[in-house]
Formats: sequence, C-alpha cells, structure tokens
Amino acid sequence: MSAKIRLYVEHPLGQGQSVPLTREQAHYLFGVMRLAVGGRVALFNGQDGEWLAEVAEAGKKSGTLVCVEQTRPLQLPPDLWFLFAPIKKARTDFIVEKAAEMGAARIMPVQTEFTNSERIRQDRLQAHAIEAAEQCGGTFVPEVRDLQRLDRVLDAWPEGRQLMFCNEAEVGSALRLAANEKDQPWAILIGPEGGFSERERARLIGLSYAHVVSLGPRILRADTAAVAALTMWQQALGDWS
Repeated sequence: MSAKIRLYVEHPLGQGQSVPLTREQAHYLFGVMRLAVGGRVALFNGQDGEWLAEVAEAGKKSGTLVCVEQTRPLQLPPDLWFLFAPIKKARTDFIVEKAAEMGAARIMPVQTEFTNSERIRQDRLQAHAIEAAEQCGGTFVPEVRDLQRLDRVLDAWPEGRQLMFCNEAEVGSALRLAANEKDQPWAILIGPEGGFSERERARLIGLSYAHVVSLGPRILRADTAAVAALTMWQQALGDWS
C-alpha cells in the first residue's frame, strides 16, 4: 500500500525510526487529511531519501509516525546555484518553486542596481521550496539564501564555479563550453525586471568564468526567464538526459 501524502520533516529517517510531528503537521494529517492510526505517509528530510511511515499516535495537537521502509533513495541535484533578482511577491514565489522543481541545489536572491524589491522573507521562500519538493516527488530540498548584493556575491565567488549569465541585451548567443568546463560546478544568473545596469553588465561580461547567453530574441519576464534558463542549462549540462 503506497502513501498519497508526502511530508517534509526535520528529523532523521530510518527503519523503525519514530518521527514526532509538529502541531501544524498533526493538524494537517489528522484534522485536514483525516488520517488515523495505521494511516500511511511518505516522509523525506532532504538527507535520507523517502520513507513510508505509519501513524502510530494521532492527536489534535501532536502525533507520531514510525518509518516502515525506504521507498526511494536520496536523489541529489546537479551542483547548480540559481541567482535571481527578487520581483513581486507572487512571481518571486513562482521562481523559487520552479528552481526547486527543476534541480537547483541552492537558490540565491541577489540585489542588483535595478532590483525593485529590497527585502525578502527567507523563511517563507524556504517553505515554498519545501512545498515544491513535497508536491513534485523530490527527496532533496535546495537551500534558499537570504538576499545578498550581487557585487558582494561576485567578490566572494568560489574558484572553479562557472556562471551562465543570461544577458537580455545579447541576442543569439548559445552556451558554448570547453571540455573541462562541463564537469565543474555551475551557477545561473538572471536579472531584474529592469535588466542589468551597464556597470553590472560590463563586469559580468569581463569575468573569466562567465558564459554570456541569450534567452532568445524577445525580452522575457523574470519568472519566464528563470524557467527558460534552467531548461537551457539542464538540457546542455544537467541530469535530464
């Protein structure tokens, strides 16, 4: 018997492991989904794969699950960071959800010179990444970082990580790689609704590890550009093939 409900938990998972539920999780499973003792739930924690668990205790404000068997091993995404400039709330949520679904290992909101939003709720965006993993069958949850200035991120850029820079001013540039660049860690950067400033664009183009690409002849909305860029990278370098 399989489980129709998937739940992310911050607790170790293993054969016979008891998993205590938070008040919110207990309300969802027993108040909303009407599970009772003996009901089954698929659990994952981003580290131990997916486990089938049974309800051992069910209460209004608490409960306990017990792991029965592992149903899927941990599937790690490629070593890919996804950098984007936050936009309106709902569309930023969409970008985080799609980045989590499409295989980013780390999601990094960055503040550019033309970024409209100067603040984010990192905890809320992390929750969206968790929900995306729950709904799409993922066993890994990407880390969502707090907002950082783009120039400071570039100042501290790790050696060996390549950057796919999606330049809205560039038309017709495909992703071209040397043989030794394909197996290295990567990052994708898309800009804000107003595009990159000339100063930012000049710096990015001049970086030795940056690969300037076009996302086509039309200017895309930031949330559309996120999906397009992730698709391009996954088809060329990711784990889709």
